[in-house]
Amino acid sequence: MTTLTRLTTAPRNTKMALAGLAIGILGLLIQWIADPPKFGIFPPGILVIAVCGALVAFGARWWWTPIFATAIGIWIVIGGFLSGQLTENLASGDLGTIIGNIVMCLGLLLAAVTGVLAMIEGRRRSSSQ
Repeated sequence: MTTLTRLTTAPRNTKMALAGLAIGILGLLIQWIADPPKFGIFPPGILVIAVCGALVAFGARWWWTPIFATAIGIWIVIGGFLSGQLTENLASGDLGTIIGNIVMCLGLLLAAVTGVLAMIEGRRRSSSQ
């Protein structure tokens, strides 16, 4: 079974977790466009989120792989608030940075919640088989 086939037959919540990660990347792209010097050459968060998305996508046959979407979502959003970086970005006064952060947070929170739901659904499905 190919990865594409696995993804098309993956539970809805797994697909939603991947969509949330994509939205998170979109938020980072908005921030990068708004303030390129802030990130240097390329925002490393894009690669980190993309790797987590790839792990979820390539491991779609296993019930536990959405943990990567949940972990990165929680790490960036909660870690961002605890470190003060997210709060600082939301109060920056730069509309692009603020919008980018809001989009990123909403996407990553979607990924985190639906990642948990996907694991619960996948575990139930694997237990009943």
